[in-house]
Amino acid sequence: MITRKQNVRRAPERTTAVLPPRPADTVALITFGCAKNLVDSEVMAGVLSRAGYRAVADPSRADVIVLNTCGFIAPAKEEAERAIQNALAFKRRRPTTKVVVAGCYSERYGSALAARYPEVDAFTGVKDFDRIVASVRGESFRQARRTFLYDHETPRALSTPSTWAYIKISEGCSHRCTFCSIPMIKGPYRSRPVSSILEEARGLAARGIREVDLISQDSTYFGRDQGRSDGLAALLVRLANLEGPAWVRLLYGYPEEVTPALLEAMCHPKVCRYLDIPFQHADASLLRRMNRSMDGDRALKLVEKIRTKIPGIAVRTSLIVGFPGESRAEFGRLKSFVRKARFEHLGVFTYSREDGTDAYRLGDPVPQRTKVKRREEIMAIQADISAGKMRSYIGQTPDVLLEGPAAAPAGVVIGRTRFQAPEVDGVVFVQRAGSVEAGPPIRKVEITASGIYDLYGRFKP
Repeated sequence: MITRKQNVRRAPERTTAVLPPRPADTVALITFGCAKNLVDSEVMAGVLSRAGYRAVADPSRADVIVLNTCGFIAPAKEEAERAIQNALAFKRRRPTTKVVVAGCYSERYGSALAARYPEVDAFTGVKDFDRIVASVRGESFRQARRTFLYDHETPRALSTPSTWAYIKISEGCSHRCTFCSIPMIKGPYRSRPVSSILEEARGLAARGIREVDLISQDSTYFGRDQGRSDGLAALLVRLANLEGPAWVRLLYGYPEEVTPALLEAMCHPKVCRYLDIPFQHADASLLRRMNRSMDGDRALKLVEKIRTKIPGIAVRTSLIVGFPGESRAEFGRLKSFVRKARFEHLGVFTYSREDGTDAYRLGDPVPQRTKVKRREEIMAIQADISAGKMRSYIGQTPDVLLEGPAAAPAGVVIGRTRFQAPEVDGVVFVQRAGSVEAGPPIRKVEITASGIYDLYGRFKP
């Protein structure tokens, strides 16, 4: 499976018996978008493998090309369009190739895409990932009513390094941020049963996984759809007390849902001292237009509270620049907020006007060049902050989870500390001495140098 980078148990009627394909049937599955999409792709890969399909990396040599698309913002949609066009170019050179477009972009614009690209063999959205074999074969089936959410018994072919994996704990979102299209693509929030998550974690640990990363559209909402206000805190405690995974990491929280019980649960030694809570902006009036309630002053107090309760925690946030009406003064308040908060990790998106969202009626008055300039300004501020924080680790010997050899230079292995999440933060480049496989996957590493986002070190004797 190729990746590109930014619960209830399935109803019985959704399980379809399939005949094994011919031995020559190969599939290239290409993923775009977020970690949640990656898990959906791993499910499709597992279902296809169980049906007898063989994965290949090169789409030009595949009998079937499956694109798992993202349709969240304009750049993702443009990427999906290019991917469809590239896949159809392969199909024109080899007419027997089948092309299936799945995921969020297909869910959101399936009818329009079908009219634009009649050569595509099938479009399937976010409700039927477990029916991917039927989609590939052109078989008809009754579409599910809700977004697909896997369980611990669902086939899944992991594509992450052998030491860590994602666990999707829910699907959908019940917030109504005015800029966001996720609720209309994925539907309302739906938590997986705790028992299913625990069984999945046990199974992953049995496969050698040492770090599990909990993901969803909003992990801090976990259990609230079922009337449990501190469902995530209880889940973290249950996971931390399991034998097997050494690290449990929480990703994608909502600031207003960070409770004292959650912070207490995060003090468990197995839970990574890491919290990803997108604040989106700092200006109060602009946040009201976003339908977000936590302004910069309240956010700074929350960050201080988190750091006081959990010393050494790494806090990550995401911000949006160029939202309709963002003036120089409002942007100035955002810059001041970033300087004061001194986040360990930060990402910035330029505003994307999305049809169907409440903010669409506000237009898109901030020029794109201004959005890009503002993003660059924020990231320049953050680069200075990050470089200083990285320097502070020189001489320390943190635990590092090893992922595998670096592409370059030779003799270097890549790993991550507890304060670095996979795929979005920096890494640790470790000078290798002997065989990495001979040692445990989590090793003490002496940090000898640093960059803006990355660290460099050597194994501690």
